[in-house]
Amino acid sequence: MQTDATRPHAPATLRNREPILAVLRRVLPAEGLLLEIASGTGEHAAFMSPRLSPRLIWQPSEAHADALRDIDGHARAENCARVLPAIVLDVCGVDWPLSAAAAIFCCNMIHIAPWAAAEGLFAGAARVLPNGAPLILYGPFKRHGAHTAPSNQVFDAGLQAQDSRWGVRCLDTQVVPLAERSGFALDEIVAMPANNLIVIFRRRAPVPPSS
Repeated sequence: MQTDATRPHAPATLRNREPILAVLRRVLPAEGLLLEIASGTGEHAAFMSPRLSPRLIWQPSEAHADALRDIDGHARAENCARVLPAIVLDVCGVDWPLSAAAAIFCCNMIHIAPWAAAEGLFAGAARVLPNGAPLILYGPFKRHGAHTAPSNQVFDAGLQAQDSRWGVRCLDTQVVPLAERSGFALDEIVAMPANNLIVIFRRRAPVPPSS
Protein backbone atom coordinates (compact mmCIF):
# COMPACT_ATOMS: atom_id res chain seq x y z
CA MET A 1 0.00 0.00 0.00
CA GLN A 2 1.33 3.42 -0.93
CA THR A 3 2.00 6.02 1.73
CA ASP A 4 2.73 9.74 1.52
CA ALA A 5 6.42 8.86 1.58
CA THR A 6 6.22 6.42 -1.34
CA ARG A 7 3.86 8.29 -3.68
CA PRO A 8 5.70 10.45 -6.24
CA HIS A 9 5.57 14.16 -5.53
CA ALA A 10 6.06 17.03 -8.00
CA PRO A 11 7.35 20.05 -6.03
CA ALA A 12 6.00 22.51 -8.62
CA THR A 13 2.43 21.50 -7.79
CA LEU A 14 2.68 23.14 -4.38
CA ARG A 15 3.76 26.39 -5.99
CA ASN A 16 1.26 26.56 -8.82
CA ARG A 17 -1.88 24.77 -7.62
CA GLU A 18 -3.58 27.73 -5.94
CA PRO A 19 -3.13 30.14 -8.90
CA ILE A 20 -4.25 27.44 -11.33
CA LEU A 21 -7.27 26.61 -9.17
CA ALA A 22 -8.32 30.26 -9.13
CA VAL A 23 -8.47 30.28 -12.94
CA LEU A 24 -10.19 26.89 -13.20
CA ARG A 25 -12.91 28.02 -10.79
CA ARG A 26 -13.62 30.93 -13.09
CA VAL A 27 -13.54 29.26 -16.52
CA LEU A 28 -14.66 25.66 -16.04
CA PRO A 29 -18.29 24.66 -16.53
CA ALA A 30 -20.30 23.94 -13.39
CA GLU A 31 -20.97 20.34 -14.38
CA GLY A 32 -19.81 17.58 -16.64
CA LEU A 33 -16.56 15.71 -17.20
CA LEU A 34 -13.22 17.51 -16.94
CA LEU A 35 -10.59 15.53 -18.82
CA GLU A 36 -7.06 16.11 -17.59
CA ILE A 37 -4.39 15.22 -20.14
CA ALA A 38 -0.94 14.22 -18.83
CA SER A 39 -1.91 14.12 -15.15
CA GLY A 40 1.63 13.38 -13.99
CA THR A 41 1.63 12.45 -10.31
CA GLY A 42 -2.09 13.15 -9.97
CA GLU A 43 -1.59 15.83 -7.32
CA HIS A 44 -3.49 18.51 -9.23
CA ALA A 45 -6.55 16.29 -9.48
CA ALA A 46 -6.40 15.35 -5.80
CA PHE A 47 -6.06 18.95 -4.66
CA MET A 48 -8.37 20.75 -7.07
CA SER A 49 -11.30 18.42 -7.57
CA PRO A 50 -12.72 18.79 -4.02
CA ARG A 51 -12.48 22.57 -4.41
CA LEU A 52 -14.42 22.77 -7.68
CA SER A 53 -18.12 22.44 -8.40
CA PRO A 54 -19.60 19.26 -6.88
CA ARG A 55 -21.19 18.50 -10.25
CA LEU A 56 -17.84 18.48 -12.07
CA ILE A 57 -16.17 15.08 -12.40
CA TRP A 58 -12.39 14.93 -12.90
CA GLN A 59 -11.00 12.30 -15.27
CA PRO A 60 -7.19 12.01 -14.99
CA SER A 61 -5.15 10.35 -17.73
CA GLU A 62 -1.59 9.48 -18.65
CA ALA A 63 0.13 8.06 -21.71
CA HIS A 64 1.62 5.10 -19.84
CA ALA A 65 -0.20 2.57 -17.68
CA ASP A 66 2.55 2.48 -15.05
CA ALA A 67 1.61 6.04 -13.99
CA LEU A 68 -2.02 5.25 -13.16
CA ARG A 69 -1.36 3.67 -9.77
CA ASP A 70 0.32 6.81 -8.46
CA ILE A 71 -2.47 9.07 -9.74
CA ASP A 72 -5.14 6.91 -8.13
CA GLY A 73 -3.11 6.77 -4.92
CA HIS A 74 -3.14 10.54 -4.50
CA ALA A 75 -6.89 10.65 -5.15
CA ARG A 76 -7.56 7.96 -2.55
CA ALA A 77 -5.32 9.66 0.00
CA GLU A 78 -7.39 12.85 -0.30
CA ASN A 79 -10.74 10.98 -0.40
CA CYS A 80 -11.57 12.51 -3.75
CA ALA A 81 -14.97 11.07 -4.58
CA ARG A 82 -15.20 13.07 -7.82
CA VAL A 83 -11.88 11.88 -9.28
CA LEU A 84 -12.41 8.87 -11.52
CA PRO A 85 -9.81 6.10 -11.84
CA ALA A 86 -7.03 7.27 -14.15
CA ILE A 87 -7.04 6.03 -17.73
CA VAL A 88 -4.39 5.50 -20.38
CA LEU A 89 -4.68 8.17 -23.07
CA ASP A 90 -2.15 8.73 -25.84
CA VAL A 91 -2.92 12.15 -27.30
CA CYS A 92 -1.44 11.08 -30.63
CA GLY A 93 -3.88 8.20 -30.93
CA VAL A 94 -6.86 8.55 -33.26
CA ASP A 95 -9.23 6.79 -30.85
CA TRP A 96 -9.30 8.33 -27.39
CA PRO A 97 -10.88 6.18 -24.64
CA LEU A 98 -13.81 8.59 -24.24
CA SER A 99 -16.09 10.26 -26.72
CA ALA A 100 -17.09 13.47 -24.93
CA ALA A 101 -15.92 15.90 -22.25
CA ALA A 102 -17.12 19.26 -20.97
CA ALA A 103 -13.58 20.69 -20.70
CA ILE A 104 -9.93 19.68 -21.05
CA PHE A 105 -7.02 20.71 -18.83
CA CYS A 106 -3.43 19.99 -19.86
CA CYS A 107 -0.57 21.07 -17.62
CA ASN A 108 3.12 21.06 -18.60
CA MET A 109 2.90 18.66 -21.53
CA ILE A 110 3.48 20.23 -24.92
CA HIS A 111 7.03 21.39 -24.14
CA ILE A 112 8.08 17.99 -22.70
CA ALA A 113 6.94 16.04 -25.76
CA PRO A 114 7.40 16.07 -29.52
CA TRP A 115 5.32 18.62 -31.43
CA ALA A 116 3.13 15.74 -32.59
CA ALA A 117 1.73 15.60 -29.05
CA ALA A 118 0.45 19.17 -29.34
CA GLU A 119 -1.07 18.34 -32.72
CA GLY A 120 -2.71 15.24 -31.25
CA LEU A 121 -4.01 17.18 -28.27
CA PHE A 122 -5.86 19.72 -30.40
CA ALA A 123 -7.10 17.10 -32.86
CA GLY A 124 -8.48 14.93 -30.05
CA ALA A 125 -9.96 17.90 -28.21
CA ALA A 126 -11.79 18.91 -31.38
CA ARG A 127 -13.39 15.46 -31.44
CA VAL A 128 -14.58 15.34 -27.83
CA LEU A 129 -15.40 18.95 -26.85
CA PRO A 130 -18.68 20.68 -27.69
CA ASN A 131 -18.92 24.17 -29.12
CA GLY A 132 -17.72 26.78 -26.61
CA ALA A 133 -16.01 24.31 -24.29
CA PRO A 134 -12.58 25.28 -22.90
CA LEU A 135 -9.24 23.67 -23.63
CA ILE A 136 -6.91 24.97 -20.92
CA LEU A 137 -3.11 24.80 -21.21
CA TYR A 138 -0.59 25.62 -18.50
CA GLY A 139 3.16 25.97 -18.83
CA PRO A 140 5.97 28.14 -20.19
CA PHE A 141 5.58 29.68 -23.64
CA LYS A 142 7.57 31.96 -25.88
CA ARG A 143 5.81 35.15 -27.01
CA HIS A 144 6.35 36.51 -30.53
CA GLY A 145 9.30 34.15 -31.01
CA ALA A 146 11.20 35.16 -27.86
CA HIS A 147 11.50 33.77 -24.36
CA THR A 148 9.69 35.75 -21.66
CA ALA A 149 12.47 35.31 -19.07
CA PRO A 150 16.12 34.16 -18.94
CA SER A 151 15.07 31.23 -16.75
CA ASN A 152 12.75 29.99 -19.48
CA GLN A 153 15.58 30.17 -22.01
CA VAL A 154 17.79 28.07 -19.75
CA PHE A 155 14.94 25.62 -19.20
CA ASP A 156 14.34 25.38 -22.94
CA ALA A 157 18.01 24.64 -23.62
CA GLY A 158 17.93 21.90 -21.00
CA LEU A 159 14.85 20.31 -22.55
CA GLN A 160 16.39 20.27 -26.01
CA ALA A 161 19.59 18.77 -24.60
CA GLN A 162 17.50 15.87 -23.31
CA ASP A 163 15.53 15.44 -26.54
CA SER A 164 15.84 17.62 -29.62
CA ARG A 165 12.09 17.19 -30.28
CA TRP A 166 11.20 18.93 -26.99
CA GLY A 167 11.20 22.63 -26.23
CA VAL A 168 9.24 25.66 -25.05
CA ARG A 169 6.71 26.43 -27.78
CA CYS A 170 5.88 29.86 -29.14
CA LEU A 171 2.31 30.76 -28.32
CA ASP A 172 1.91 33.25 -31.15
CA THR A 173 3.64 31.48 -34.04
CA GLN A 174 3.07 27.80 -33.17
CA VAL A 175 0.32 27.10 -30.66
CA VAL A 176 -2.34 29.64 -31.65
CA PRO A 177 -2.08 28.83 -35.39
CA LEU A 178 -2.36 25.12 -34.57
CA ALA A 179 -5.41 25.82 -32.40
CA GLU A 180 -7.10 27.84 -35.13
CA ARG A 181 -6.47 25.13 -37.73
CA SER A 182 -7.98 22.62 -35.31
CA GLY A 183 -11.18 24.56 -34.70
CA PHE A 184 -10.32 26.55 -31.56
CA ALA A 185 -10.22 30.25 -30.82
CA LEU A 186 -7.90 31.92 -28.30
CA ASP A 187 -10.07 33.16 -25.45
CA GLU A 188 -7.72 34.34 -22.70
CA ILE A 189 -4.08 34.42 -21.55
CA VAL A 190 -3.41 34.57 -17.82
CA ALA A 191 0.05 35.31 -16.41
CA MET A 192 1.08 32.83 -13.71
CA PRO A 193 3.96 32.52 -11.22
CA ALA A 194 7.46 31.50 -12.36
CA ASN A 195 7.01 32.93 -15.88
CA ASN A 196 4.28 30.47 -16.84
CA LEU A 197 0.95 31.11 -18.55
CA ILE A 198 -2.52 29.66 -18.56
CA VAL A 199 -3.88 29.78 -22.10
CA ILE A 200 -7.59 29.21 -22.64
CA PHE A 201 -8.94 28.17 -26.02
CA ARG A 202 -12.62 27.67 -26.86
CA ARG A 203 -14.03 25.14 -29.31
CA ARG A 204 -15.59 26.91 -32.27
CA ALA A 205 -18.66 25.75 -34.12
CA PRO A 206 -17.66 24.24 -37.47
CA VAL A 207 -18.10 26.62 -40.38
CA PRO A 208 -20.68 25.18 -42.80
CA PRO A 209 -19.39 24.64 -46.32
CA SER A 210 -20.34 27.31 -48.81
CA SER A 211 -22.97 26.32 -51.34
